[in-house]
Amino acid sequence: MTDLAIRLSILLAIFASIFLLSQVVLGAAWRNRAKVAAVNRRLRMIRKGTGREEIAARLRKNSPSEFNQFPAPIAKALREFQRMFFAAALPLTMGQALFWMGLAFLLICAIMILAVVFAALPLTAGVILLVVVLAAALAFALPSFVISVFARNRRKKMEQQFPVAIDIFVRALRSGHPIASAIDLLTQEMEDPIGSEFGLVSDEVAYGADLTDALDAMADRWDLEDIRMFVVSLSVQIETGGNLAEILGNLSQVIRARASLYLKVRALSSEGRMTGWILSVLPVITFVGMFFVNPRFYLDVARDSIFMIGFPSLLALYFIGVFWIRKLVDIKV
Repeated sequence: MTDLAIRLSILLAIFASIFLLSQVVLGAAWRNRAKVAAVNRRLRMIRKGTGREEIAARLRKNSPSEFNQFPAPIAKALREFQRMFFAAALPLTMGQALFWMGLAFLLICAIMILAVVFAALPLTAGVILLVVVLAAALAFALPSFVISVFARNRRKKMEQQFPVAIDIFVRALRSGHPIASAIDLLTQEMEDPIGSEFGLVSDEVAYGADLTDALDAMADRWDLEDIRMFVVSLSVQIETGGNLAEILGNLSQVIRARASLYLKVRALSSEGRMTGWILSVLPVITFVGMFFVNPRFYLDVARDSIFMIGFPSLLALYFIGVFWIRKLVDIKV
């Protein structure tokens, strides 16, 4: 019994020591992580000695351009695509990303065509069409989907941060700070992405830009109605006067109520949205998976002349279905 008690005591002491040590280490790591996370990207670049012009250039990377040289539908699509790159905060510009996607597309096409040739399969027009579609899915569609996920997450974080930023702005005004000082406080207290965005606004105002123009440019970059309402409220107050703190306090309540209603709508429509995702993604996953598991399943069919009519028609029906499903589940609040 004595030996057993000694062993249990030793094991309990080892367990307690490791537990306490892990708590101390994890606690220190968490505090350091929270401290680092509280510093936004703009402040980190300032701390490294980066000039304000370079900071502004980096923060404005992939800002949506007008693309007036293209027809209206193409220009709109390019602006949305560039806005997605901006929201995702990628280190590449849209042109650089499209270049690498195109290069990956050519490499995948070359590799798959060589594989078909080495497999002693005839290189018909249907096979080439199949290879091109699969390469486009891997080189363009898959990276675009990943980028859109990053962009959607940062836009969601921006929407969640904005009412908090308005509350800090209102408290700063009520404590006697001017508008420029209140914006500068946001740049020091808020995390990314909104901290760096208000820092960019602060820099533009410091260089002589009008405050409403700088905020309107931020609203255009993110395409968020909450920011546009903030800009309108600020513009009306500047032109007509009034209690700005009270106006923005009411705006914060409206934005929070709107966000609450939006979450309720998403909860009620979650089944339809999930069904739409499954119907949109499952055919692509099945196609790619079946091709890599058994390439001849599609390559044998691709040699038939009817494939050149059936496959493009199938793709057209798929994109029409995806577009229609998105319209059905895209509920505006």
